[in-house]
Amino acid sequence: MAEEKVGFFKRLVNGLSKTRASIVSGIDSIFRGFSSIDDDFYEEIEEILVMGDIGINTTTAIISNLKMEVADRHIKEPSECKQLLIDSIKKQMAVGDTAYEFENRKSVVLVIGVNGVGKTTSVGKLAGKLKDQGKKVILAAADTFRAAAGEQLAQWANRAGVEIIGGQSGADPASVVYDAVAAAKARNADVLLCDTAGRLHNKKNLMEELRKIYRILEKEYPEAYLETLVVLDGTTGQNALAQARQFNEVANVTGIILTKLDGTAKGGIAVAIQSELDIPVKYIGVGESIDDLQKFDSDQFVNALFDVSPDHE
Repeated sequence: MAEEKVGFFKRLVNGLSKTRASIVSGIDSIFRGFSSIDDDFYEEIEEILVMGDIGINTTTAIISNLKMEVADRHIKEPSECKQLLIDSIKKQMAVGDTAYEFENRKSVVLVIGVNGVGKTTSVGKLAGKLKDQGKKVILAAADTFRAAAGEQLAQWANRAGVEIIGGQSGADPASVVYDAVAAAKARNADVLLCDTAGRLHNKKNLMEELRKIYRILEKEYPEAYLETLVVLDGTTGQNALAQARQFNEVANVTGIILTKLDGTAKGGIAVAIQSELDIPVKYIGVGESIDDLQKFDSDQFVNALFDVSPDHE
């Protein structure tokens, strides 16, 4: 497990290299270029963070926290601010101890997201992770809108060695969930993982569909802990933030899965989503293989972003 984490940290460091180039090199040059800590110094940092997709509100919070720390510790040297800045960003992103409560209880995890963000793949990878933890997992193929989604999920189910319910194109998603709940109860599953469609351009339909699914879960499976995760594509930056906001209007979103963080300069969006929406990023993906989806660790992420080796801590 530790080895897997180190491997993932390396991939994360590589994956965030473009983001790091846009944020960190700029910040380093500020720390070197300024001889004193003044308004211009803070403004320059602010600009780089905003340009790095960290978002206006988040950046404001990070900067005001930094100013407070600088004043409290009577720091005069810009170079001494770097660790404070790193700590301030970590503080904005801490996930909290209860984030993975669903793993400890009988639970239903609904996964929503628009097409093309890696949603079905994320469901498959999550199924594999939970199975590896010794959980009995059942998959519900309730994204019946996209013809290939059911087949794709069946392949992942096969790879992860878990059972799958549904998958017929055009079937009613709520009825798939109904059948899957019956199967989960009959087989005493730990986690029922539902892949659902997410069509934001038709919000009304999506709302209705989710409402029906929530109703079935309340009625048929009230004892299950409910987790709703939205999958977002990290390469879309501010657009991912807008999507998260819209999904939060139609569903009770409890967490984010952020995919495709490798190869994008917009990795700062992970900080923004967490801080602006108060919805934790719970998993991040940096590649194609089954172990490329990992629990989000704010220390690890910010260390990778600034290329601080974990041993440095």
